[in-house]
Amino acid sequence: MSVKQDVITVFQENFTTTPRVFYSPGRINLIGEHIDYNHGYVMPAAIDKGIWFAVAANNTQTANFVSVDLKDSFSISLDAVQKQDSWKNYVLGVLHILEENNIKSGGFDCAFGGNLPVGAGLSSSAAVEGGLLFALNSIFGFGLNRVEMAKLAQKAEHSYPGVNCGIMDQFASLNGKKDHVILLDCVTLDYQHFPLQLNNYAIYLINTKVHHSLASGEYNKRRHDCEEGFAILNEKLGGNITSWRQISSEQVVLNKSFLSDRIFDRCLFVTQEIARTQKAGELLKADNLAEFGKLMFLTHDGLSKLYEVSCDELDFLVDEAKQYPEIIGSRVMGGGFGGCTINIIEKVKADAIIASITSAYHKKFNITPEVYEMATSDGTYEIL
Repeated sequence: MSVKQDVITVFQENFTTTPRVFYSPGRINLIGEHIDYNHGYVMPAAIDKGIWFAVAANNTQTANFVSVDLKDSFSISLDAVQKQDSWKNYVLGVLHILEENNIKSGGFDCAFGGNLPVGAGLSSSAAVEGGLLFALNSIFGFGLNRVEMAKLAQKAEHSYPGVNCGIMDQFASLNGKKDHVILLDCVTLDYQHFPLQLNNYAIYLINTKVHHSLASGEYNKRRHDCEEGFAILNEKLGGNITSWRQISSEQVVLNKSFLSDRIFDRCLFVTQEIARTQKAGELLKADNLAEFGKLMFLTHDGLSKLYEVSCDELDFLVDEAKQYPEIIGSRVMGGGFGGCTINIIEKVKADAIIASITSAYHKKFNITPEVYEMATSDGTYEIL
């Protein structure tokens, strides 16, 4: 049985109302890593794995939720929304943000479930938040557009779940377009869709199955390093700079003597990655996937050596990928310190190559990595 049918069946077992059905995708990010909080550009895409929702108004003041995957449920009065625990905070965060913005919904019944691999960095939380918002916006006629919903979904994650994320995940889930990536300006939220013509290639994620515990503290250190570097460079370059995108990597090099080695490395990565992400859009317009893939390898080198958010397991997978001309791009995707590499691989050779790489990885680390093939998807939509 499909995930969609599972969700509908569970809804019908729990409720007597008639649901409308929605799909909310996870996301991948092809290039532009650790740049959303550094005023840069990112290049995500919505994917064909995500969360399905069955939702119906119930003419009460109560919201009823069933998590199909976790086999768990709860109900809450819309007059008494408050923080709880675990998965509940992702849906409650949405209700809280609606209330904070004086957007009124009635009571409703909701069942949801998905097929996003846990811990792979594919933004299941953003898919839940954006999907629920989209469904309620459709059913209760809030009149919100997709950009407004992305901003609210981001605030929802900041609220009860307490994750101070950038806008990329929620934006990509809601604004994706099949066979395209989004070039998103993380400051203005201006965006363009660029064609992603994979032709004889496909996107594969290889999950290291590790997550090193130093990750969260290290993210905050990177953010602080970048703020310190920006302040120094801004002063040296005249004091009128408002964004990293106004600083070139050449200017970073010219001012190296004013920066510590660590801060210099961080600043160099940020300026290079902003330039790479802009160039990536031009390459996709020109249907030049091979050169696009080379940028992915360069991004990984920067994330590993300059930004220092990789780890032995991720570096091993990318080094292995470099041995195969059929893999035209590979890099760590997401925060780092574990999680997945994203790879563009020639389809006819993919199975054999992936078998070889995963075997070598198992031999080295005694871990069997998981592999997922990805295709792009439209952003959140109603299934009619």
